[in-house]
Amino acid sequence: MIELGLHTDNWRALSGSFQAACEAAVKHGLENIEFAAIHGQYFIQAMGYDPSISLQSNPRALRKYLDRLGLRVSQIDGSYPMMGPDGSTFGVQYAQQTIRFAAELDCPMVDTVDGALEIPGMNRDQVFRITCDNYRQILSWAEDYGVIVNVEPHGPYTTDVDFMIRLFEYFDSEYLRLNMDTGNTFIAGLDPVEYLRQLRKYLSHAHIKDVSQNLAAAVRGEETGIAVSEVAV
Repeated sequence: MIELGLHTDNWRALSGSFQAACEAAVKHGLENIEFAAIHGQYFIQAMGYDPSISLQSNPRALRKYLDRLGLRVSQIDGSYPMMGPDGSTFGVQYAQQTIRFAAELDCPMVDTVDGALEIPGMNRDQVFRITCDNYRQILSWAEDYGVIVNVEPHGPYTTDVDFMIRLFEYFDSEYLRLNMDTGNTFIAGLDPVEYLRQLRKYLSHAHIKDVSQNLAAAVRGEETGIAVSEVAV
């Protein structure tokens, strides 16, 4: 069964708080939210002007708050770019701690991505090798905690369907799945339906975004990701 929810990141452009996003979800009859994880502290979030959650915060207190509102966390957005050397240095530990936090909330999934640009000086085979090394370390935690790791199309590697098929087939793991994003695939110049058709068996979560005609005319085929859309779910 398909269930709708919202990503609290839609309140980032409004300098809105996590609480404001949750209250909006309740107001509109939604039962699921997704939020971005901060690995450490971010002073803007601490002041109430960012809708993300620090991994240093108390997950059990957060769970009590969400329970009172009747909300579940469908996925935590742990989207530090996982492809390339920076993914090895920073992304792996970020994703691992996001998995730990998700397990405390009974959240079934964590989202991961690549960056906006190709990695300078590295061909796709080199990037793929490092990517596999990174996800291997993440998946060991995913399996132990029973949390699915999703890969979202958001950059030059994840919007390459051949790269994605190769990654999923390499691991052949029930803990490595797809978070589809209609807006990102469209703005990258792809047909979202055709992209998903080739990866449908790996789908576990989705970001449904529409793209305005003006934005499409300005950057379609030149960008690989958009944060929000005209109506974001």
